[in-house]
Amino acid sequence: MNSVLKNTDDFNLEAAFRDSHVADVLDQLESELVGLAPVKTRIRDICALLLVDTLRKQAGLSTEALSLHMSFTGNPGTGKTTVALRMAEILHRLGYVRKGHMVAVTRDDLVGQYIGHTAPKTKEVLKRAMGGVLFIDEAYYLYRPENERDYGQEAIEILLQEMENHRDDLVVILAGYEDRMDRFFRSNPGMSSRIAHHIAFPDYTAVELLAIADLMLDQMQYSLSADARTALEEYIERRQTLPHFANARSIRNALDRARLRQASRLFNKRDASLARNDLMTIEAADIRASRVFAETPPPGRQGELQP
Repeated sequence: MNSVLKNTDDFNLEAAFRDSHVADVLDQLESELVGLAPVKTRIRDICALLLVDTLRKQAGLSTEALSLHMSFTGNPGTGKTTVALRMAEILHRLGYVRKGHMVAVTRDDLVGQYIGHTAPKTKEVLKRAMGGVLFIDEAYYLYRPENERDYGQEAIEILLQEMENHRDDLVVILAGYEDRMDRFFRSNPGMSSRIAHHIAFPDYTAVELLAIADLMLDQMQYSLSADARTALEEYIERRQTLPHFANARSIRNALDRARLRQASRLFNKRDASLARNDLMTIEAADIRASRVFAETPPPGRQGELQP
């Protein structure tokens, strides 16, 4: 089944792990995602299961076909898409899918607007995903029982059939908010029974969010002044308490706005010469100009606050 894991008399697990080059993907996952210790541990556990299963087959031991379909639950910006992408690479390197690519979709990519439209849309997506991972974000929107003319159930039935028929060449990962995914699975027991791995993605702590900001800034070749770092710490604490907070996604939005304010600040002093450090440094004013630091809006308008 796996070309990189060769038969060996002693069935050495360390050699199998080394030959698979999965360690490279795990290291990449560790470096690009701050925190998420429970998630990373679960991914390593799945890797261990697949490696041992491969060696059991080489040893002529009885093995059952593994179900690798998964559910990723958590709030926005907690790394679900990134982990799904790395999971596709891991499955490919261990020989459980042919290509190792990921196709990310939402309800609109699967469900049609009229009779006869859903089946071809869903099957086309499945065709593109074969040999890799199909990542369905906000999967609970597939099921809308309140609308009798909704075609989401048709898409679900096609998915269920293909998940069973092509379990050796397609892994489906369903993602979304935990409470909504729980309701979705209760309403669709056939889907629930096919999901072998449920992985919960926790929200980031304030310390982790600051580390994520540092990582993003380093990648963009920006830096924070000492006062700006203090301002960003205060921003994170305030932003976490506001509606529509999206973890790392909100941090990226905040930094994009800070870069915009920095550029405007520098442009307003365009007659002055700029040092390289000026072009790189974000100051406290670039952070504190955020509406998060403004006076709390009138009741009923809190949701209008922006990063």
